[in-house]
Amino acid sequence: MARPVRFEHYRWLGDKRNQRVHDLDHSTDDCGIDDIMAAETGTAFGPDSLPEARNRNYRPCRHCVPEGLPIE
Repeated sequence: MARPVRFEHYRWLGDKRNQRVHDLDHSTDDCGIDDIMAAETGTAFGPDSLPEARNRNYRPCRHCVPEGLPIE
């Protein structure tokens, strides 16, 4: 799956509708990244990290964020 142009320099993409965070390096069709882009509900994190997404109460997507992923 191609990385969205607006998020080409980010790894982690949050969906504001359901508070899910997606790993753009491992996203699948089940993640619905195209739907997030169409709805314009995507957000990036600063710093671009999973711990920052979790700090903002985003939950990892079960399709693209492996369980036990080390927190960087």
